[in-house]
Amino acid sequence: MKFGGTSVGTPQRMQDVSQLITKSGEPTFVVLSAMSGTTNSLVEICDYLYKKNSDGANEVINNLEKKYMKHVDELYSTEEMREATRKFLTDEFRYLRSFTKDIFTSFEEKIIVAQGEVMSTNMVVNYLKEIGIKAVLLDGLDFMRTDKNAEPDAPYIKEHLAETMAANKGYQIYITQGFVCRNAYGEVDNLQRGGSDYTASLIGAALMAEEILIWTDIDGMHNNDPRIVDETDAVHQLHFEEAAELAYFGAKILHPTCVQPAKFAGIPVRIKNTMDPEADGTVINNNLQRGTIKAVAAKDNIIAIKIKSSRMLLATGFMRKVFEIFENYNTPIDMITTSEVGVSVSIDKATHLEQIVDELKKYGTVTVDKDMCIICVVGDLDWSNLGFETLATDAMRDIPVRMISYGGSNYNISFLIKEADKKRALQNLSAQLFNK
Repeated sequence: MKFGGTSVGTPQRMQDVSQLITKSGEPTFVVLSAMSGTTNSLVEICDYLYKKNSDGANEVINNLEKKYMKHVDELYSTEEMREATRKFLTDEFRYLRSFTKDIFTSFEEKIIVAQGEVMSTNMVVNYLKEIGIKAVLLDGLDFMRTDKNAEPDAPYIKEHLAETMAANKGYQIYITQGFVCRNAYGEVDNLQRGGSDYTASLIGAALMAEEILIWTDIDGMHNNDPRIVDETDAVHQLHFEEAAELAYFGAKILHPTCVQPAKFAGIPVRIKNTMDPEADGTVINNNLQRGTIKAVAAKDNIIAIKIKSSRMLLATGFMRKVFEIFENYNTPIDMITTSEVGVSVSIDKATHLEQIVDELKKYGTVTVDKDMCIICVVGDLDWSNLGFETLATDAMRDIPVRMISYGGSNYNISFLIKEADKKRALQNLSAQLFNK
C-alpha cells in the first residue's frame, strides 16, 4: 500500500491510515510520503541555504518543528510514545539545522528533501506500536537504488529487499519511505518521476505482492476531469497501457512510468480513496475490455511547431535532422503528424523553444502556436473497431482541431486544440461517449 501526503497530512489522518493498513490482518508493506506541506517547507529551506541566508532557513525549520511537536500531542495517547517521538524529532530538526553551517550543494539538498518521509514513517510506526501492532520501519536507502542512467535498478532492489525482509521476519506491517533512494554512487537521491507511487510499484514487483494499492484523495481514475465536467465516474478497470496513456496525457492521479514495474510483473494496481475506503476505486491490470472507450484526459501548456519545406521533406535524413534538434535540447515530442511538404509536432517544454525554432529554420519555414492543449481519448481504439474513431471525432465537430494523432497506439486518439476550447471539448466528449 502507498499513501500520499494528504493521506498522512494530519494526526487524525495518520490514525485513519493505521486503521486501513491493519484492517485485513495480513502482512502488508506500506510506502509513505511526507506529510502534506512538509516537502515544500524543506525545498524552501534549501532555497534559503543556496542564497546563503541561514537565518531564513532556521526560521522555516523552527516553524516546521513547532508544527510537528504539536502533531505529537495529538497523535499519541501515552506519554512514553510522545517522549520517544519528541526525542526523535528533536534530533531530526537538529540535523536539519546542521546544514545551515556548511557549504550547501545539490547533494545536501537531496538529503534535506528526503527528511519529510523519514519523519512521517517514524511517526506512523510509533503510533502502530502504541496501539499494539507488530510493525517495523525499514530504511528505503538500504534497498532502493537507481543505476547510472538514474533509472531504478530493479535487480539490486529485488536482491537487497529480499535480504532486508529475511532479516525482519514475522511483522504484520512493514513501513518504508517513498521517493527516496541512493544513486549508483551510493549518494542519497530521489526517484525523479512518479515519486512514492514508483517506489510502491517497484517494491510490489520485487516482493511479487498480491496487489499494489495506491491510496490517494480521489476514488480512482475518472472518465473525465471532474474539475471541468459534471457527472464524471470513476473507471472500474483499466489496462496498464490505457492507464499509462491517461497519466501521460494529463490524468494527474498517476505518473505514466510508475505502473511499468507492476505491468511487467503482472501485479494489479488499485487506486483507492483514503477519504472513502469503501469505494471500489480503479483496478489497473493486463486485461483489455474489448469494444470500450474508457476515459478522456487533457494536457495543457502545449506548443505546436510546424516545419514546412517542399525542398527538404522528401530528402533522406530530413526527419532525423528535425528530431535531433529536439533531442539536443532534451525536449520530448508529444504528438507528430506529417504530410508531403511538412511536419507538425507538439511539445510541452518551452525552456529551449527559441533555440529550437532557430535551428529548425535551417530546414524550412517554421510556425509556432502557443496556448494549445492535447485532448486524449483512451480505450480499445484498435483500427479494426469500425466507427470508434468516428465517435470521438463527431464530438469534436464544432471545435477547431490543429492536429490529430491516431494509430501510434491501440489505446488512444489525440486532438490538439486551443486551450480556450478545452472545457467545451471535454464536455462534448463526455456527452458523446459516456452520458448517452
